[in-house]
Amino acid sequence: MSNSIEIISWNVNGIRAIATKEALKWLDERDTDILCLQEIKASQDQIPDTLFAKQHNEIIINSADRKGYSGTATFSAIKSDYTSTCKDIDTMNEGRIIEQHFGDVALFNVYFPNGQKDDERLSHKMKFYDDFLKHCEKLREEGKSIIICGDVNTAHREIDLKNPKANSERSGFLPIERAWIDKLLEHGYIDTFRYVHGDVEDAYSWWSYRFNARANNAGWRIDYFFISEDLAENLEDAFILSDITGSDHCPVGIKISI
Repeated sequence: MSNSIEIISWNVNGIRAIATKEALKWLDERDTDILCLQEIKASQDQIPDTLFAKQHNEIIINSADRKGYSGTATFSAIKSDYTSTCKDIDTMNEGRIIEQHFGDVALFNVYFPNGQKDDERLSHKMKFYDDFLKHCEKLREEGKSIIICGDVNTAHREIDLKNPKANSERSGFLPIERAWIDKLLEHGYIDTFRYVHGDVEDAYSWWSYRFNARANNAGWRIDYFFISEDLAENLEDAFILSDITGSDHCPVGIKISI
C-alpha cells in the first residue's frame, strides 16, 4: 500500500454499553480505514451488529477468557496479510493484543495491563511491556515498520496529566512505568501526538468518572499512537477527539501513508 489512511483507537470501556449509547455512529460519517477498540468486555457472539452501518473487510475480535473483562477488537476496511493475538505476550489470555500485517507494516492494537491492583499486577504489567517491545524489535529486524496504538495505561511526562505531583506514587505515573516509555522512544519509536503538536498542554484522553473530572479537563493522556521512526515522513497528522463521549476515554488517531 502507498495510500493515506486514517486509524482511530478508542478504549470504549464496554462495547455493549457503547452500542446502547449509539456512541460509534459518528464513524458512519467519517472516512476511517481502521478502528482499534480496547476494553470491549465481550465475547464475539456478544458484539452488537448495530455499532455502525459501515461495512468492513476484516473484523478481528480478541476476547479475554474471563467473561466481561478486557478484550480488543479491530474493524478494518483493508484486508491484512497476517493476524495474531500474541499469546506468548498476553500469557493470561486477557485479549490484549491484535497484530496485523499490511505488507511491510505491522499494526498493533493493544490494551496494556493496569498495575494499580497490587505489586504482582504491576510486575505483570512491566513484563508485558518488555515482552511486547522485544516482539516489536524482532519484527523490525525482519524489515517491518511498526504502528502501535491503544491504551498504554501510563502517562509519560508531567505534561500528560493534570495533577502529576498528586499522582507520583500511583500506578500509571510511576517512575518505572514512565521509564519504559522513555525506553520505547530510545529504541526509535515516535509518540505521534507530541511529534505533531509538541508540548501542547491540557491534551488528555482519559478522565475519571469522579469529581466531574471531564468537565474540568482534569485528565490523563494514556492512549497513544507510536510509530517506528522510519515512518516519520509518512505521518500526516495525529489527533485527540476529545469531543467524542460515551466512555471515560476518548478516541485518538493518526493519518499516515503506508
